[in-house]
Amino acid sequence: MRTIKAIHKANYHPIADLITYNPLPSPKLRQIDPFIFLNHHGYQKYKPNNHGLPFGPHPHRGMETVTFILEGDIMHKDSGGHESVIEAGGIQWMTAGSGLIHAEVSSDKFKKEGGDLEILQLWVNLPAKYKMTKPRYIGLQKDEISSFSLDEGKVNVQLIAGEWGGNKGSFETLSPIFLSTIYLDKGSKIQKEIPAKENIFFYVVRGSVKILGEEIPFRNLIEFNHDGDTLSFEATEDAVIILGHALPFNEPMVAQGPFVMNTQAEIMEAYRDYQLGKFGSWDH
Repeated sequence: MRTIKAIHKANYHPIADLITYNPLPSPKLRQIDPFIFLNHHGYQKYKPNNHGLPFGPHPHRGMETVTFILEGDIMHKDSGGHESVIEAGGIQWMTAGSGLIHAEVSSDKFKKEGGDLEILQLWVNLPAKYKMTKPRYIGLQKDEISSFSLDEGKVNVQLIAGEWGGNKGSFETLSPIFLSTIYLDKGSKIQKEIPAKENIFFYVVRGSVKILGEEIPFRNLIEFNHDGDTLSFEATEDAVIILGHALPFNEPMVAQGPFVMNTQAEIMEAYRDYQLGKFGSWDH
């Protein structure tokens, strides 16, 4: 059975009027290779005629973003020509690769009407061989994403990437990675086989869970030891979990601003390429 190495409480880092908690990276944890960054926005309620999300056009290179829309919506637009509005329960997967510019804002409808908002964004590293791959973006609504139930219907798994019990995730990934959003009723239990050599990403979004007798409330990231092939936990309240796992890349990582590369020289090159307009643009 996998045991807990450390519990990392998310730090409060508001962005303008957007409630934001950030458990990764932290002073005690640089990454859970290849998972490198998580922002948890909300939960909060926006009034009508609001400004919505504040993430105007900005560049990325060398990594991927996975965006979980629990409440509210997010309007994506990028220099590759992709546009979408993904609503509650949906997922966006963007591979920045060689570089693109994107904006993540609220829809005109949300800004006019307001409403509940809770959105998380996870950054996943790309191995060196894929750092300069062609950018791509896929946004799927809730009903387009693979899901299944466990524990007599008390657990619902939204399978984003990878496989679980014969079910296949909705997103194809460049390197093998498992990623899911798990909704648990109070008292429900899960047991999942995960090879001991893989790193586990486990973040409690809502509610609380118990692992080997230790209760962990929401807004905590759990770091696990590599001492077993089985992960087991139960919900002590209705809960939402983001669960991922993957083999670590074990490569040098230099992260600076919106770029994640293997060397400082590659970071400087990314800034130069962006300033030279190589990431593309669009009329805002």
